[in-house]
Amino acid sequence: MTDPNAAVTADGRESTRGFDPGDRSESDVADTPEYVCEDCGRRFYAADLLVLHRGVTHPAALDDAERDAYREAYAAEERAIRSFRIRALGILVALYFGFLFLYVFYAS
Repeated sequence: MTDPNAAVTADGRESTRGFDPGDRSESDVADTPEYVCEDCGRRFYAADLLVLHRGVTHPAALDDAERDAYREAYAAEERAIRSFRIRALGILVALYFGFLFLYVFYAS
């Protein structure tokens, strides 16, 4: 049985060392911006993710400007999720009717 926290190395072997985001190379760290939560120290790679985290996890620590930023980020995330759901439903409907037409064409 394999360990769910094991990492697969480049040569295909499993390493029993767990994933450690602090174990990145210096070039990886220099290329990606990092946003740190002031309350818990958690790191994020996008400002919107930090705003959403602070709004959900630390709502009492937000001032009015941060609260407005949280509401805007939440609304943007909600729009993105709604758009994804509509597109996914459209793709499923297109696949369904595509396979239905293929079945009708080849079965007759």
